[in-house]
Amino acid sequence: MAYDRRGLKVMLLAPAYNEEGKVGQVVKGADRSLVDEVVIVDDGSKDRTAEEARAAGATVVVHEKNAGVGAAIRTGYRYAMEKGYDIVVVMGADCQDRHDEMVNLLQPIVEGGFDFVQGSRRIDGLRTVNMPLFRRVTTRAYSIFFRLITGFPCTDGTNGYRAVRVSILRDPRIKMDQEWLNRYELEPYIFYKVIELKYKVTEAPVTKIYHTDDIGYTKMVPIVDWWRIARPLLFLRLGLRK
Repeated sequence: MAYDRRGLKVMLLAPAYNEEGKVGQVVKGADRSLVDEVVIVDDGSKDRTAEEARAAGATVVVHEKNAGVGAAIRTGYRYAMEKGYDIVVVMGADCQDRHDEMVNLLQPIVEGGFDFVQGSRRIDGLRTVNMPLFRRVTTRAYSIFFRLITGFPCTDGTNGYRAVRVSILRDPRIKMDQEWLNRYELEPYIFYKVIELKYKVTEAPVTKIYHTDDIGYTKMVPIVDWWRIARPLLFLRLGLRK
């Protein structure tokens, strides 16, 4: 049964880097009763990510050079603002997120007046498939860190599956165009800012599927990228960035 979006325009955004073989499934799996357009931002892929996404029916925006996942999400957000969308749902382009759970992210905005909905794989127990032990520990630790820094009762601060009301992205106090946010910094930066600015923020239950193939389940580089997701919280809390 189709979900009643009450006339709100919804865009599905998936940043992608070398996701040939997966991105097409993500595009084709989108429920068109939930989203009006699927936008793939190809962040300088060296494979056929863009061609596969386009053939599957997505709108594809291409970065000629790899700029980072933050830059790719920013490009998608800018597209949503230009096209007059009301809500953007951000999803991975690697088949780790379930399309049938998208309504969990949309409902709080459409029906509850929320502005930012963070997907959580830890609500109602651990909702994961093939999650490595190391990943369980690090995601849990980061969520505790996020909660201590922001005061928000966060259970899953690193999950990239979320829904955002587009109007909040126009708030001049959210300075998402800063270059230092190009990699993994943008997502925790915006999450922190919407809490700080007292927008209506909540979490919703979603499942994360970890692939066991040769591609792996993450492109994050240990230590370097861990610092990238931590530093926005520290910089903002200490007043070193805005």
